[in-house]
Amino acid sequence: MNKRGAQASNPDDPASMGRIKQIRLVAGLVRKQNPKALPLVALAGVGILAVFVVLGLVIGPIWGFIPLGVLVGLLGAMVLFGRFAQSAQYSAIEGQPGAAAAVLQNLRGPWTTTPAIAANRNMDVVHRTVGKPGVIPVGEGSPTRLPSLLAAEKKRIARIASQVPIYDFQVGDAEGQVPIRQLQKKIMKLPRNLKGQAVAELNYRLNALPQQLQMPKGPIPRTARMPKAPRPRLR
Repeated sequence: MNKRGAQASNPDDPASMGRIKQIRLVAGLVRKQNPKALPLVALAGVGILAVFVVLGLVIGPIWGFIPLGVLVGLLGAMVLFGRFAQSAQYSAIEGQPGAAAAVLQNLRGPWTTTPAIAANRNMDVVHRTVGKPGVIPVGEGSPTRLPSLLAAEKKRIARIASQVPIYDFQVGDAEGQVPIRQLQKKIMKLPRNLKGQAVAELNYRLNALPQQLQMPKGPIPRTARMPKAPRPRLR
């Protein structure tokens, strides 16, 4: 199948969409999550423009305030739309497996996230993100089972990075856990303890750690595929 045929077979892939189509897709999600959101965005833009028009009439000249009002109104509407879009995205992933990994992989700045570095048979899972604060294991699952899983992962990390700060979080709605909507804010508030080169070296060492995964309970689905054995090297 050629490239054009591959794109035609998956027209809803955001990566293959134009900017306008992506905005329309996000707007649809926002409208579905909050029907009042888009009217509020439009009202905010028009309201800002109206303020500048009044200023132009009072102070003058009005022809100088109108273009400025249009620009500031568009900017204000875009900021508000971004907030509604972020809220809609959190609503879409909230309570879904892997929601924490999705947030971690979209952190702003030089962060490296490795999803599912550890898991147990009950599908509790730990993700790891590395940045200037240090190493941050983030678990999602049962609040009674995650502490032991996180403690084991922190012990593994400390063996090769004993002097590096380690911050751990549990994502969820139980007591002592961090709601998915607050995870990014919590991580971004952590102190910056490492420099860029130290972060790169730390990430290189952590990538050498083997993943600690266990098979889930129950029979293996028929559609599951076993990993292929490595081919022997010929000398």
